[in-house]
Amino acid sequence: MTPGAAACHTAPAGGHADRRNPCRIKGAATVKVDERPIATLDQVFAIAAAIQPRYRLLVLLATFAQLRFGELVALRRRSIDLEAMELRVRKATAEMEDGTQIDVDPKSEAGKRPISLPRGLIADIELHLAEHAQPGPHGRLFVGPQGGIPRRRNFHRIWRKALKKAGISPDLDLHLHDLRHTGSTWSAQSGATLKELMARIGHSSTRAAMIYQHATRDRDHAIAAALDALIEEAGSKINA
Repeated sequence: MTPGAAACHTAPAGGHADRRNPCRIKGAATVKVDERPIATLDQVFAIAAAIQPRYRLLVLLATFAQLRFGELVALRRRSIDLEAMELRVRKATAEMEDGTQIDVDPKSEAGKRPISLPRGLIADIELHLAEHAQPGPHGRLFVGPQGGIPRRRNFHRIWRKALKKAGISPDLDLHLHDLRHTGSTWSAQSGATLKELMARIGHSSTRAAMIYQHATRDRDHAIAAALDALIEEAGSKINA
């Protein structure tokens, strides 16, 4: 058998078939995923300014609280503690095959989490609560123009219009979920540990959170480059 060829094993007669895939191809289990784009701070705020006002806070929370779409549209007024500047994620809104939308528990207990918010979002949160959220503690934080729960396909059209208005190149192929990736990358660059990232993005395993650790390594390279500049500057003064 040549290297890299499939190795197929047949179950013995009268025996039980192997429940695993009988054919194993070297490298077949390796899935390479294109790295998603990371928005700049200017791009995030440009999109927030360009999108319908009722969704401005949604864009900001997707970025700075690293929330998924389902988590965002499940938020209620009581989910946000303005005094503590903390957001509590307890549910996610899922759309069923028949089109109905229900709030469900996260896939793991790690998905139920408190998230500290930057105080720079206070004004946006207060304005949103005053003008766009449903009334009462159980009122939804985000609703559509007709008062319904936002749906992914409808929001996608609104998102695309906002990108165009904000001058974001279509070549960037920026999705709302990329803002979660953007915020998580910034968190890693700020020095957040792997466990801190896991807690913030709601993952119980290290696998998903580790994709953001490259940001820390990139930042470390930048620090080394800055130190190199200092060494060169010191060397030039000695040799002057």
